[in-house]
Amino acid sequence: MLTPAYRRYVFSPSGNPHLPLLVESIGYNPSQEKVTRPEGYPCYHWIQTEAGEGRLTYGNETVVLEPHTGLLLPPGMPHTYETSDGKVWRTLYLTFGGEATSHILSAFAISEPAFFHWEPDSPLAPLLGSMLEQLDTGDDLFGLETSTQTYRFLGLLSKFGQASSISVTRNMEKLNPLLKWMEKHYGNPDLGLDSLADVLGISGRHLSKLFQLTFGLSPYAYLVQMRIHKAKERLAGDPDLTVASIAGLTGFRDTSHFVATFRKHTGLTPQQFRKLH
Repeated sequence: MLTPAYRRYVFSPSGNPHLPLLVESIGYNPSQEKVTRPEGYPCYHWIQTEAGEGRLTYGNETVVLEPHTGLLLPPGMPHTYETSDGKVWRTLYLTFGGEATSHILSAFAISEPAFFHWEPDSPLAPLLGSMLEQLDTGDDLFGLETSTQTYRFLGLLSKFGQASSISVTRNMEKLNPLLKWMEKHYGNPDLGLDSLADVLGISGRHLSKLFQLTFGLSPYAYLVQMRIHKAKERLAGDPDLTVASIAGLTGFRDTSHFVATFRKHTGLTPQQFRKLH
């Protein structure tokens, strides 16, 4: 794996019409220092965490960059970033531009700024490191391969990365205690909007707004989906439990209501689902 800090600039003649993207640089920093750019960076700037944890602020927004996360900033956006806990923060970064960049990002449904996270075993994880090592061979004299690999990187980011807006990330932090609480209490049929809101100490109206902005669902609709998911697990994993028992364990007051709700969400009755699994 990469060990020393280094940055490679890419020779990509701006007059070359065949390049889908003009890559300026790719870099690796094993101990990321604090960076402050009041005027932003002149190119698109991607930064991702290899190890440790960093905190990046732009405008009034702040995002924590943990391993397997990254952030894309558009040109000219003021920002600052540094390690969030005083420990070592290892980063990889990519800067690029070109007339086609905004169209490519739009085609891949990547907004600006864009926060992404991905699974450790996704093909996205090692790509920047391998691109940086390839530049060291000196074979890519005009940046053609690097431009192609950057296009591939953005495609993989769109395919394997899970995008989250900063506002959604903040909302998830607020809702997380309630979501964990719901995991333990979803079997209580008496749960309602007020009891859910009480867990966070906020109004039912505020809670409904948070859920709508984050999931596109009301709190109760989210709870019903959770109950259906738990019912699926029991139907498939415990064949000795009757449908009536599962209805009671997952928060439904009666079997008929459970069967009707289950069919509405899955297109199958509980018994049909059980036979398939």
